[in-house]
Amino acid sequence: MNHLWRIVGTGVSFLAFGVGGLLLGVLVFPLINLGVRDPARRRRWARRLVQKSFAFHIGLMRTLGVLTYEIRGLERLQRDGLLILANHPTLIDVVFLISRLPNADCVVKSALARNPFTRGPVHAAGYVFNDDGAGLVDDCIAAVRRGGNLVIFPEGTRTRRDGPMQLQRGAANIAVRGRLDITPVRLSCTPMTLGKGEKWYRVPARRFHVVVDVQPDLEIAPFLNGAQGEALAARQLTDHLTQYFAAGGLRAVT
Repeated sequence: MNHLWRIVGTGVSFLAFGVGGLLLGVLVFPLINLGVRDPARRRRWARRLVQKSFAFHIGLMRTLGVLTYEIRGLERLQRDGLLILANHPTLIDVVFLISRLPNADCVVKSALARNPFTRGPVHAAGYVFNDDGAGLVDDCIAAVRRGGNLVIFPEGTRTRRDGPMQLQRGAANIAVRGRLDITPVRLSCTPMTLGKGEKWYRVPARRFHVVVDVQPDLEIAPFLNGAQGEALAARQLTDHLTQYFAAGGLRAVT
């Protein structure tokens, strides 16, 4: 019965997320657009609303008995202008992170701008779309320098359970070209669920437990001083981050 209930609870959670996003886009954000003329202030209000909505969603999943969680080093997120890099074991990683960031920015798939359940929030919050080509790195650097807390998953997709962890070089390019220190976040999920290619109704045998571990900042200066040129610095930083996130059982565990 407990297992059956958690299947129902997971379904309710997904339904609430979709309906909530649709209502925000249709009813709430248009009112903010009408009432707040300053674009920067309007964007900040929208991001705060997304944060509160995601925090509510996490609370709903916990109340329904779907998950438990703990957050370590939360005080490190209480700053502006952060480049936050995290591993990506589950579908709800971004929900956890944004729920703790009043001024969160994200690199999102352009498809989310066309999805009726997500297009309202992603447009209102002014997130960075990943189809910007050559200008993507510059857009990300500018987002951080405006005071936003930019969340990036360097893998580019959820972690696969089989095979080695593979990071794309884009996140490292942002840090190197922008001379931005990194705030790394290590995420784990036990037992594993909502991973790459896994159906939402394949719930584990017990409630899953998520750990969000915000680590001390990783300074970018040593990588710039020891490398010849930005390309090599980005490559060395990517190698370092791969080892950093893959070490110590930080990948999703079963």
